[in-house]
Amino acid sequence: MTTFQQRYGPWALVAGASEGIGAAFAHALAGHGLDLILVARRREPLAALAAALPVRTVTVAADLATPDGIGAVVAATAAYEIGLVVANAAYAPAGSFVDADRTDLQRVVDLNCGALVHLAHHYLPPMAARHRGGLIVMSSASGLQGNPLLSTYAASKAFGAVLAEGLWWELRENGVDVTTCVAGAVSTPGLTRASRRGAPGTVTPDAVAAAALARLGHGPRVVPGAFMRVSTALIARLVPRTSAIDLMARATRRVLHAGDNRAGTP
Repeated sequence: MTTFQQRYGPWALVAGASEGIGAAFAHALAGHGLDLILVARRREPLAALAAALPVRTVTVAADLATPDGIGAVVAATAAYEIGLVVANAAYAPAGSFVDADRTDLQRVVDLNCGALVHLAHHYLPPMAARHRGGLIVMSSASGLQGNPLLSTYAASKAFGAVLAEGLWWELRENGVDVTTCVAGAVSTPGLTRASRRGAPGTVTPDAVAAAALARLGHGPRVVPGAFMRVSTALIARLVPRTSAIDLMARATRRVLHAGDNRAGTP
């Protein structure tokens, strides 16, 4: 039987690896014996994470929302065979759309959508040629319907999920596995900084990474956590769309700090 390392190794690239879900993926993949390319904007957390992992690592401090950042990652990985990409980097400015800074809105599009497309288009063709490999796209329950006060972020997460599902179909005959992980509330440092209290059904970053890796090769979508799986299914089937949007608005208002309404970029 093909092992995880044989199917998705020898190197995995984790984008948005500095903390939270990205760091959890790094630890989980190291546990599977994969060597790691760790990408994020902040150099120091990447170095600390790399030092804690029992595998070979390469760290790339780059802003994936920019062409230079994408170019830096491509150049840094040119000599490595990448068998798995985890697209986790994201930006989530919260607040009224009409009051938002245009630069913030453009960054959401460039990082959450543009970087995903560029990374997928660069690393998937060699995987398809080898007839093995994988792509995990981190999405969010915010992208299952409109999410007021996170409207652009939610739209970008819907984009990522739909792209992943299309790629799952296109690439499965080439032996490449694609899945999107639709996470609800996750106890990341970003959520801790931006929330007053934990949301119902909050799961750990380790649980998210484990669920995504377990689903890889077994379908195009996974929702981590029993509470989120049940609640998202019930909302989709039983709750009118307008009511679902209103629920997301009220939930977002509850968890955001009055004075800190911007999540960071890993």
